[in-house]
Amino acid sequence: MSMIKTSDEIAILKEGGTILSRALRCAMTACVVGVGTAGLDRIAREEIERSGGTPSFLGYRIHPRDPAFPSTLCISINDEVVHGPAVPDRTIMDGDIVGLDIGCWYKGLATDMAATVIVGDVPEATRRLVRDTREALIRGISVITAGGWVRDVSAAIEDFLKPKGYGIVKDLVGHGVGHAVHEEPPIPNYRDSKLPNVRLQKGMVLAIEPMVTLGSWEVVLKPDHWTIATKDHSLSAHWEVTVAVTATGYELLTPWPDV
Repeated sequence: MSMIKTSDEIAILKEGGTILSRALRCAMTACVVGVGTAGLDRIAREEIERSGGTPSFLGYRIHPRDPAFPSTLCISINDEVVHGPAVPDRTIMDGDIVGLDIGCWYKGLATDMAATVIVGDVPEATRRLVRDTREALIRGISVITAGGWVRDVSAAIEDFLKPKGYGIVKDLVGHGVGHAVHEEPPIPNYRDSKLPNVRLQKGMVLAIEPMVTLGSWEVVLKPDHWTIATKDHSLSAHWEVTVAVTATGYELLTPWPDV
């Protein structure tokens, strides 16, 4: 599959990204004390399907023989970094921070995005973690332009987060998206000399997604074989948007759901 999307494909991705952002916004609005994760998932799925899309995570398999992912949303709470299934149902509690990760297919093309919701009363350090993770995403996408490099994005994110003492998750990275849920190139949130430094080209579509912790960068896989959590049980935040590389910068394909 090509990393470069045509102008017609990018127009479709923008339509799909608008649907996806609207579904995420609905889930974020409903993410309050006492709500169940299964209910949030139903809200997101109904909004995507009502708009003509198809959830891209529901039924997703990493390998053909693996169990299928059971929900539309990945819902990751507190020390969970990503990939928490929405079922079985869990209740959102006062003081939780909740990562909502979502993707959809629309007219044969995929977009991807995520946000972290603060529920109720949390310490200022937790609010700062969520705020700084979102700002790191802004810093990363701000350096995207045709002729630049993937490592420019990685460096911009790392240079904002590292002086603040956060853990930057290393086992999970951003990625290309569009023809598939996950495509080349990998886009780490830190400088990684082991990965190829890919030149950015007009028409690339990228999902940029900082995953940041209040402790160590190390993560573990929970017994459900999906949820990835911090090894030291520190809190984690996650934000993600899908963008297209342009000649002079980038185009946001998934509007910010909290604006």
